[in-house]
Amino acid sequence: MSLRSRLAIAVAAGVFAVATAATPAVASDEGADDPGLSSQDDLGQSGGTDQSGDSNQGGDSQQGGDSDGQGDQGDHRTARLYKGRVTASTLALRNAPNRGSRIVRYAQRGDIVTIFCKTTGQSIQGNRHWYLLTDGTWAWGSARHIANIGPKPRWC
Repeated sequence: MSLRSRLAIAVAAGVFAVATAATPAVASDEGADDPGLSSQDDLGQSGGTDQSGDSNQGGDSQQGGDSDGQGDQGDHRTARLYKGRVTASTLALRNAPNRGSRIVRYAQRGDIVTIFCKTTGQSIQGNRHWYLLTDGTWAWGSARHIANIGPKPRWC
């Protein structure tokens, strides 16, 4: 699946989550006398489908039980950030996970970068993984030239 498709899906899910979160607040005046006002309880139990608020922590429990960090796919509101160190002398950071995409900026050897997630892309010296970095601008860096500090990043 291409980056554009993934971004479109993420944006659509975010819009849906915001609309879902706003609906009970707007509708609360109409159903105040209704004894079946358990719709807010249902929202709290939805787990990973609500992606907009900070009060629902359902995704964290999944991530803790999965050793490679893949447990909370799609739950970006509580997403953990990971760290890495640039190992190449100069690493081109790009707007897509391939060498043909536009260079957004450069990172130097030894720079500590913040990693949001990983995906597969063009193979760089036998490594198809790319990291989405969040340092100032969102950019993709080849995992071949970024050493993890701590656990491996989760999948996008």
